[in-house]
Amino acid sequence: MGLCLSGSDVRGGKQAVGGAHLRPTSAADHNNVSGQNDAVDFFFKSRGLHALFTQIELSLSASKLRDLDIASKSDPMAVAHAKKRDGRLKEIGRTEVIMNNLIPAWIGKIAIAFQFEIVQPLLFRVYDVDTKYHNIPVKMLKLEDQDFLGEASCVLSEIVTKQNRTLTLKLHNNYGPQVSRNFGTLSVHAEETVASKSAVEIAFRCSHLQNVDLFSKSDPFLRISRIVESGNSIPIYKTEVINNNLNPIWRPITLSMQQFVSKENPLIIECFDFNTSGNHILMGKIQKSVGDLEKLHQERTGATFMLPSTQCGHDKVFILFCFNSTKGSKSQLFVEKFVEKEQYSFLDYISSGFELNFMVAVDFTASNGNPRNPNSLHYIDPSGRLNSYQQAITEIGEVIQFYDSDRRFPAWGFGGKTFDGTVSHCFNLNGRAGGFEVDGVEGIMAAYASALNNVSLAGPTLFGQVINTAARIAGQSLSYDRSKYFVLLIITDGVLTDLQETKDALVRASDLPLSILIVGVGGADFTQMEILDADNGCRLESSTDRVATRDIVQFVPMREVHSGQISVVQALLEELPGQFLTYMRCRDIKPLNVQMAQTCA
Repeated sequence: MGLCLSGSDVRGGKQAVGGAHLRPTSAADHNNVSGQNDAVDFFFKSRGLHALFTQIELSLSASKLRDLDIASKSDPMAVAHAKKRDGRLKEIGRTEVIMNNLIPAWIGKIAIAFQFEIVQPLLFRVYDVDTKYHNIPVKMLKLEDQDFLGEASCVLSEIVTKQNRTLTLKLHNNYGPQVSRNFGTLSVHAEETVASKSAVEIAFRCSHLQNVDLFSKSDPFLRISRIVESGNSIPIYKTEVINNNLNPIWRPITLSMQQFVSKENPLIIECFDFNTSGNHILMGKIQKSVGDLEKLHQERTGATFMLPSTQCGHDKVFILFCFNSTKGSKSQLFVEKFVEKEQYSFLDYISSGFELNFMVAVDFTASNGNPRNPNSLHYIDPSGRLNSYQQAITEIGEVIQFYDSDRRFPAWGFGGKTFDGTVSHCFNLNGRAGGFEVDGVEGIMAAYASALNNVSLAGPTLFGQVINTAARIAGQSLSYDRSKYFVLLIITDGVLTDLQETKDALVRASDLPLSILIVGVGGADFTQMEILDADNGCRLESSTDRVATRDIVQFVPMREVHSGQISVVQALLEELPGQFLTYMRCRDIKPLNVQMAQTCA
């Protein structure tokens, strides 16, 4: 499947950007400030909370940006913020970085929920990303380290109520729009998110491209744009660059109906020769719909590129003479693969009978402090006030038991000295030798309180055995039921001893129907947990250099939940739907009702 790579590193601008991506991973809270999350939305709707909102995608472009680079042009990136009632800003999305360009049209979209009944102020800021940060994932860039190019504000309703849903704003500096200096303009185009699950996977190749480089062959890439009602075009995908190749074959891409709208909607496909200066040379373009591309694939024919009128004064067939190819060969685009597919949502699977099975592991290491000391994270207050672990179990339990059908949780402890005097890194929380399951949140709380009376805090902090035990359960399920997906919840104070062993266990588990939520309690340094989360765009590597097939870890610091920065529902379910869908889609596992229909057909 084609992934949205707007969050990946810049890599000199040669990577692919755009395509169908896992929209349910959008951060969303119960105020619907940003994009929708199926799991969060379903949770609140089940409690009678129905927000009146429409999902919107914002496309951004700019013109006449300031050039802050000496030897080249600025490398712009746009960042969108929502202004909260208290005046604070919440970042809701970033575009990709476009190299050496003062008139960028970004492919990465900003997802936001438009609420009819409230005012939603937005702030857009444009930055020039310094060259030394080009190998850092976009989402990890520190904005204070980048050069500020300008900002602009508006209200979301101003965009969606425009006749063509496009609003052009004047950029200004952070001191306000009253300063007359020209910072350029930013255009914001809004489109309602299409609910259709339809998508197409397409593989392109070209033949006999014109060689426009003097000392080597051209470095071609394709840019695909959709024509909108106003007649303008919006870029939806850019392929990777193929170096020194006049007959390039690109990796398959996946476009959703949100991007191409319909099989009849015209698309513009342009072929460029990549230049690091940003002055990419247009080698030719064609206008075809998705339906036309399907026909090209069926008939095994190519489409001949046209030379744009801006280069020749009029459109003419792009019959070019390559420096080292046969005279008169036409530059053509071919569709090597065309497959229509359905992209099912998280709720499609859950509602068809797929089950989430939660497992819980609690940290019993000495770094939590003596449970008899009121300062300990494990201290049981006689007044009934919950300690950090009890708070986490209670607040998180409300969410996880909602998605667990039988509400029976395997529950373990780790890092404690059990009744036989040995330190165990995976013991049954209920103290029973024969069974590790407990009933509901109440069962977890009771088993936890009992364990504190029977288990001595010890160490070191090792996640490996708990993760391997959960992985074994998830792996065994594959032999009898592929409709189960497992989620291991680890509650810890954050001081990890076996970082590499944990990485090894996570890499092995990445092939299984398993996600791991690590919840940090207390005020410790959680740097190691953030490494495991792999939100920097770099997948975990094992000690044998094996790379995780997907990201399966999410880290949630409870101090951010308690400070009001994020809701516990948002925090827990932010990445889970995307991790779930990645597993199901990569294995072509469909919802149960779809499987049954295909079996009966």
